[in-house]
Amino acid sequence: MDIQTIREKFTKHLGGEATAVYASPGRINLIGEHTDYNGGFVFPGAVEQGMICAFRPNGTRVIRAYSVDLKDYDEFSLDNPAGPHASHFRYVFGVACEMKKRGVDVQGFDTAFAGDVPLGAGMSSSAALESTFAFAINDQFGDNKVEKMELAKAGQATEHNYIGVNCGIMDQFASVFGKKGHLMRLDCRSGEFEYFPWNPKEYRLVLINSRVKHELVGSPYNDRRRSCENVVAAINAKFPELKAETLRDCTWDHLEAVKDTCDPVDIKRAKFVLGEVDRVLAVSDALERGDYETVGQKMYETHYGLSRDYEVSCEELDFLNDVAFDCGVTGSRIMGGGFGGCTINLVRNNLYELFTTTVVERFAEKYGKKPVVIPVVIGDGSRRLA
Repeated sequence: MDIQTIREKFTKHLGGEATAVYASPGRINLIGEHTDYNGGFVFPGAVEQGMICAFRPNGTRVIRAYSVDLKDYDEFSLDNPAGPHASHFRYVFGVACEMKKRGVDVQGFDTAFAGDVPLGAGMSSSAALESTFAFAINDQFGDNKVEKMELAKAGQATEHNYIGVNCGIMDQFASVFGKKGHLMRLDCRSGEFEYFPWNPKEYRLVLINSRVKHELVGSPYNDRRRSCENVVAAINAKFPELKAETLRDCTWDHLEAVKDTCDPVDIKRAKFVLGEVDRVLAVSDALERGDYETVGQKMYETHYGLSRDYEVSCEELDFLNDVAFDCGVTGSRIMGGGFGGCTINLVRNNLYELFTTTVVERFAEKYGKKPVVIPVVIGDGSRRLA
C-alpha cells in the first residue's frame, strides 16, 4: 500500500487529512533457530513488505483507529486500562501504554493502518505493526527521545502484556533496526548486534510457504526448551564454577562430559543448539567474504538439525527442502519454530524459475494444494514516509 492510498483510507474513515505516514517492515531470519532462549545468535533482515499507518494527533485522550485490511473501526481511551477487545487494536493500545512507561507523554490520535506482510508465513506482521506505532508515537509525542532498542522492547512488552505471547526480541528488533542491503547478527545474550552486507548479485532469497500448520499434542516448544535447561543443569552440577545460565555458556567438551548422565533426547537437542551457534558464526564469516555457497551449506545443515535432532520439522517442510536440493538450490531450511510454515531458500538467479515452478508443481501433486512463493528483498526498518 502506498502513501496516497493510506491517506485516502484515512480521510474516508476518519475525516480530514493525516499529518504523517509511518512504516515498519516484516522480517526473515537467515539462520539461527531456537537459539534465542538459549542465549545464542539470530541473523534476521527486514523485508520490503510491512505495515503502514497514517497518523494525526487529535487533542484528546482517545485513540480512533481503522484497520484497512480487516475493515474494522474502534475507539478507546488511553486512560481505560482494559483497552480494546480486538487483538489488532490491542497492539496499538499496548504500544501506546508501553511508550508511556518509557516517559513519552502519549496523547490521543487518529490512525488508519494496513499491511502487505503475507499472513501465516512467519514474517512477523504483528512486530511490524508494533514497531510502526512505537516509531510514530516516539516521533509525534516523544521528540524521538526513546532509543531504537527501547522501541523494539516496547513492541515485545506489548506482546507479553497485552496479547499474551511470550516472544523474544528478534522480530521487533529486526523491524526497527532493518537496513537495506544488510542482515543483522543479534547476540541474544548481550543484546549487541552487527550489520553484515547482503549483496548477492547472483542469488535471490525466496520463501516457500507450505500453508501447513500442524497442531501437536502437548507443548513441543516447552519440551525442547526444557531439554536445553536439563542439560545446562547437568553441566552446572558437574562444573559448578561455570555457573552457566544457558547453553550459550557451555562448550562441546561440557556436553561430552555429561552425555552419559542425561536423557539422550536432551543431549540431541543440545547438540543442535551448540551446532547452530557455530553455524551462525560461520555464516557471519562467509558473508564478509561474499561466500554465499558456504551460507547455503550452513542453511541445509540447520534444516537437517532442526528435522532430525531438534525434531521440529514435518513431512511437508522436509519435502520442500528435498525439492530445493534436487533443483540445485544453494541453501534451504525451515524458517521459524517449525511444525509448518515456510522454508527460506537461497537460489541462484539462473535456477529461480526452474525451482519455483518445480516446487509448486511437485508439492501440489503430492499434497493437493499449491504452496505460496514469496520473493524476498531486504529493506529498511521503521521510518517516517511523509
